[in-house]
Amino acid sequence: MASREKIRKVIKSPTSVNPEISRLAGELNRALKDEEIIPSIQSRLRHNILIMPKEIREASGILIFGRRIKSLVFTTDLAIIKNCDADAVFAVYPFTPQQSISDAIIRAAAAPVFTGIGGGITKGLRSVRLAKDAESQGAFGVVLNAPTSNRDLKLVATSIDIPVVITVTSEKSDIRDRLRHGASIINVAAGERTPDIVRMIDAKYPDVPIIASGGNTPESIRETIRAGANAITYTPPTTKELFVDVMEQYREKY
Repeated sequence: MASREKIRKVIKSPTSVNPEISRLAGELNRALKDEEIIPSIQSRLRHNILIMPKEIREASGILIFGRRIKSLVFTTDLAIIKNCDADAVFAVYPFTPQQSISDAIIRAAAAPVFTGIGGGITKGLRSVRLAKDAESQGAFGVVLNAPTSNRDLKLVATSIDIPVVITVTSEKSDIRDRLRHGASIINVAAGERTPDIVRMIDAKYPDVPIIASGGNTPESIRETIRAGANAITYTPPTTKELFVDVMEQYREKY
């Protein structure tokens, strides 16, 4: 492809013949399209939303029911869920899962929701009931924690018709067993070891979709994607942290 400088030079030249101008103008148009110049629409009030790190867009994504999901915001904060550009919501929290919470999040979210249904303290038939309820509420998938037994994983997987995400926190997890008992997606949340575990899983099971925590820096997100993660969970700043700049402006002005 001709350089943009050459294209612009030829277009500006009065001695250029029309076919050359037309050809190079076409190349310029294609080059601009390659840069993914996407029209953006905002409103007078909804212009200050939380933007996911742009590095996440480098992931391949996971196609679920025809939607490509690359970024998942890891929060249960409804204000953030309603005001961010994440492809999906990863609603897992450190309490026993409750139907009223998943229902509120799914109703409020404009994006698909993956909701936690236990696996640690909450297990067995209660997890199965939570999974069924989440599906009926409109969840895109359910998430089980690392302690989940293979028996419970299979019970959940055979009870619903949406993806079952199983969390992996260390190399101790038997990925083959997890897949054999019904896991649809592997979610790697292993702290600093996340890229290494993602790389290990991807090497053995290249066709298995992997969600992984990418950390909070561009470098860590890119490292996780290069290791083989197809989608990234991102933990957003707290509402308090997001309010800091706004409050500083208010203090200066008022």
